Amino acid sequence: MESTQNLKDSRLADAWAELQSHADRGELLHADAYRLAFADPEFLLRRETRGIRFQLEMLKPDLAQQAQGSDNTVVVFGSARFVSPEEAQSRLTAAQASGDATLVSQAQRLVRTSVHYEQARQFARLVAGYSATCTPEERLFICTGGGPGIMEAANRGAHDLGALTVGLNIALPHEQQANPYVSPSLSFKFHYFALRKMHFMIRAKALVAFPGGFGTLDELFEVITLVQTRKARPVPIVLCGSAYWKRLLDMDVMLEEGAISPADLELIRYVDTPQDAWQAIRSFYRLA
Repeated sequence: MESTQNLKDSRLADAWAELQSHADRGELLHADAYRLAFADPEFLLRRETRGIRFQLEMLKPDLAQQAQGSDNTVVVFGSARFVSPEEAQSRLTAAQASGDATLVSQAQRLVRTSVHYEQARQFARLVAGYSATCTPEERLFICTGGGPGIMEAANRGAHDLGALTVGLNIALPHEQQANPYVSPSLSFKFHYFALRKMHFMIRAKALVAFPGGFGTLDELFEVITLVQTRKARPVPIVLCGSAYWKRLLDMDVMLEEGAISPADLELIRYVDTPQDAWQAIRSFYRLA
């Protein structure tokens, strides 16, 4: 019986080499019925093959993370618009020099919100520092959406201590790239939000949400709903920055109107420091 072919087999590699040659020569790729199906982008991008693309987006990051042992993650969400204290101060200095009152006001807000960037970085350092003392099976990996802002800060904090970090990026109409602190071998790009969210939850041992906008709220309530409905195992859900979160979300309104039960309020923990966020996770799992 003929042995199973691998990707180094010339018959498979040649199919991709043909596509590469088109790109190298700057030639348009025309439909070709004879092209191998798995090496035919026009076929793979058809509406009818969407299910296959779902499977591929599920499988590729899954296999890569399994291979590198990133089985336990701490997921960090937050605004992509916040910047580091250094960058915020630099922008404020430039704005003041310009004499533009609007730019000065915007820069002052960046300085104010940069505290969240720094806290996310410090939190990730705490997780990475703990994990450095653990066996490979017990290590916790920082996982973010891979973009700028709070995501960058969390990846950066773990990177500061030499830890691998995960980034689950998403293709958007405006160009978005992974921040430089995501480990290249754990940097993934998604087309489908649904598959990306699934990957956030598959390995998540905790969720820490810093102040953010629509995307942060979307991801936060996805997790809360999955845990509330027992579609996902209970995990600590920590909201860092109680002044922001309690001003934005009045959970008591839902409770008073009977939309949620008193026990649902216990799914969330409010904290104000990176240390308290990390302690909430340690207490939940009774970590030493």
